Amino acid sequence: MIAAEMVLGLVTGQRVGELILATRNTRRLLAQGGEEAGRKHYPYMVALHAAWLAGLWVLARHRPIDPIWLTVFVFLQAARIWVVASLGDRWTTRVITLPGALLIHRGPYRFLSHPNYVVVAAEIAVLPLTFGLVGFALLFSALNAAMLRVRIGAEALALKRSQSQRQGA
Repeated sequence: MIAAEMVLGLVTGQRVGELILATRNTRRLLAQGGEEAGRKHYPYMVALHAAWLAGLWVLARHRPIDPIWLTVFVFLQAARIWVVASLGDRWTTRVITLPGALLIHRGPYRFLSHPNYVVVAAEIAVLPLTFGLVGFALLFSALNAAMLRVRIGAEALALKRSQSQRQGA
């Protein structure tokens, strides 16, 4: 169906745009003395997300769209934009800390420590459900949960180290 291809095309375009923004922000943060953590798991995370999107292109491109799940996904995109805007030039797909920098406490970060991961976990389930792919949603949700366990651990350790450096300064 052309509608499914349009949705997948928009999501793909969004993700490519985000990778460009993340790369720019990463380079700038590293140039400012930022430190990267979790470098070992990053390729696996990228592969997981690429497989999710590629799998959707293979399995969903000719399927009908459930308008209720699509509406939920659209709301998730608004939440995603809120997260990215709240972090501003510190948003990236990698774990980069600026030693001594204050944590962000605006936007959704007032309420949650990791709102981006909440949004991503929901997206990984909701977009496949938009196309009726329940098994796909369950599989990638489980894989993402395993990845987030590693990722959040690496990020928490990096933030703790960064904040202790700030307090020691």
